[in-house]
Amino acid sequence: MDKILVYLQENQSKILTDLEQLVKAESPSDVKEEVDRCGTEIQALFRKHLGVEAEVIPQSTTGNHLRFTIGDGESQILILTHFDTVWDVGRLSYRVEGNKAYGPGILDMKGGLVQALWAIKACQESNVLLDKKIVFLCTSDEEIGSGSSRSLIEEEARKSDVALIVEPPVARTGALKTARKGTALFDITIKGKAAHAGNHHEDGVSAVEEMAQQILFLHSLTDYAKGTTVNAGVAKGGSRSNVVADHAEIQVDTRMTSMDEGERITKLIKGTKSYVKGTTVQVEGGINRPPMERTEKTEKLFNLAKECGKELGLSLEEASVGGGSDGNFTAALGVPTLDGLGAMGDGIHAEYEHILIDQLPVRTALFAKLLARL
Repeated sequence: MDKILVYLQENQSKILTDLEQLVKAESPSDVKEEVDRCGTEIQALFRKHLGVEAEVIPQSTTGNHLRFTIGDGESQILILTHFDTVWDVGRLSYRVEGNKAYGPGILDMKGGLVQALWAIKACQESNVLLDKKIVFLCTSDEEIGSGSSRSLIEEEARKSDVALIVEPPVARTGALKTARKGTALFDITIKGKAAHAGNHHEDGVSAVEEMAQQILFLHSLTDYAKGTTVNAGVAKGGSRSNVVADHAEIQVDTRMTSMDEGERITKLIKGTKSYVKGTTVQVEGGINRPPMERTEKTEKLFNLAKECGKELGLSLEEASVGGGSDGNFTAALGVPTLDGLGAMGDGIHAEYEHILIDQLPVRTALFAKLLARL
């Protein structure tokens, strides 16, 4: 059997213990002190296993970002991970049931973070030469749009030969991700004119009526054949049932497979006109994550991972998915990007979020072998 896989199987319980440590350090994106506390635990693990210290990149509102540099060389490999989660403190708890370990952020994506760390450790312990510099970037705000980390991610990506994203693979199939949809977010504000709904209904101009028309327009832009979806996910307006509504708001999520399509949809949404005479419509927002489009370079990187998988008895597939990741940013710069290299499991952003314990050494070995081949 492969010596790296054997080493990791022998250390499976230690890998799980490290993962438990990070999961219990709960880190909801919007609570800086909790995210930074988790960051301290991450630093301790890197110090313990790899003997490296973090470069802490301070942030005022989100958690601090962490950059670890391992080895040296003229070429650079970028490993991207985030350690913020969508779960409020105390909402979920860590537990093990059979082959499944549950907990907030265990799959998305603390499992991938721990696996990538142990992959580097496995290479070092197995005397597998890594002759490129590895920059391991741990960010704290991916779940809320990567607003403070995007420039940092893009800066490191421009220096790198490849970007490896340790988000989880596709649930059940274990497929790696070679393409992701991009996202565009919009806030639409509508103003009308208030009036008494009984005595002076004719004097009012309903912002809620305009909102209804806008929602119909927005949803008409969805085109499944093109892979484009437009969703008015939040809609609210008015104050009381006996008052003609003078204000309304819509929050819109749009997904697309290409930048051309994203720009087309953005132009249509931002150019919308009012339907109800006397109302005004203001649109703010735009593309916040460019699509991760599959390229020949991505295909080559996937095929390399597929070869590594065969050595471990894995028959890897690739997939295009609707959700975005920080890999969208690196791919948009033309950097070969492979996503889905994290922990196997299911339930991202769901109460049953979990990883498969027996797959920890297997997927870690896959990542280690890919690093070695690169």
